[in-house]
Amino acid sequence: MKYESESPENYISQLPEDRQEAITQLRSTIKGNLPSGFEETMSYGMITYVVPHHLYAPGYHVNAEQPLPFISIASQKNFIALYHMGVYMYPELLAWFRREYPKHVQTKLDMGKSCIRFKKTNNIPYGLIAELSSKITVQEYIEIYERETEKIRKK
Repeated sequence: MKYESESPENYISQLPEDRQEAITQLRSTIKGNLPSGFEETMSYGMITYVVPHHLYAPGYHVNAEQPLPFISIASQKNFIALYHMGVYMYPELLAWFRREYPKHVQTKLDMGKSCIRFKKTNNIPYGLIAELSSKITVQEYIEIYERETEKIRKK
């Protein structure tokens, strides 16, 4: 489901009560653990944590008017989604996350390239997400992003 909103608070207010609690806790977990420099915004209908233009002027290569996205959270029809661009671009981080996940959650990891899906709100590993959120600084992310987009350009 897509919720149209100009602010994270308004987005959360539109969700069913159980999803409000989970998204609120995810938001708090991410905000409380992200290294300094990332900013919270709404992007593509999701609560998104970005590298702002004043830190990375080129913006997102797909749409340079948008700041560089890092983490997004959203309430979808059948699950809550956490999109983390670091696990998509940084194989060591993905490997770490895959090793750690079963230590926190009994259910199988449901994941796409950068999307981690939680079908049940009581299966969200907030502690693990806190640690994941803290693992990459803004500068490290910019370096990873530039390296990976350069590979795409060369293809």
